Amino acid sequence: MPVNEDVQLSESVKIFHPQLVNLYGCRIDDDTKIGTFVEIQKNVEVGKRCKISSHTFLCEGVVIEDEVFIGHGVMFTNDLYPRSTNTDGSLQTEADWAVVKTYVKRGASIGSNATILAGITIGENALVGAGAVVTHDVLEYSIVVGVPARVVGDVRDRDKSTSQ
Repeated sequence: MPVNEDVQLSESVKIFHPQLVNLYGCRIDDDTKIGTFVEIQKNVEVGKRCKISSHTFLCEGVVIEDEVFIGHGVMFTNDLYPRSTNTDGSLQTEADWAVVKTYVKRGASIGSNATILAGITIGENALVGAGAVVTHDVLEYSIVVGVPARVVGDVRDRDKSTSQ
């Protein structure tokens, strides 16, 4: 499980166990930390000052903006209708489907073991609870939990109650 030579790594990226990750064809920006057993596929973009925790999977088509926290074991998908074969029984190739992009906006946090379906946008400073399955866009500052994920609060309210 290597860091492939086609990975664009900023000098200040910290990969805790480079021999225990699988990174290829991606771009990772300044001061980001990558945990053990993380896979980041081609054409993924990870911004500045992010934390990608262990056992996380970032598939092709995922865009992570600056200052995002991704918890342990978070899974992203990039295909709304996955199939292994075409209708004629032949194995699918990259030519048989299109990547559906997913965006995680600046300052968002995603809890451990969450699953993010393809085509979702998680808004700025939003919070996705541990174990949530995100099937729809998450508005900025929203707190979502559950299966499927549903809004239960606003991060700005939480910040006020903990700062007093």
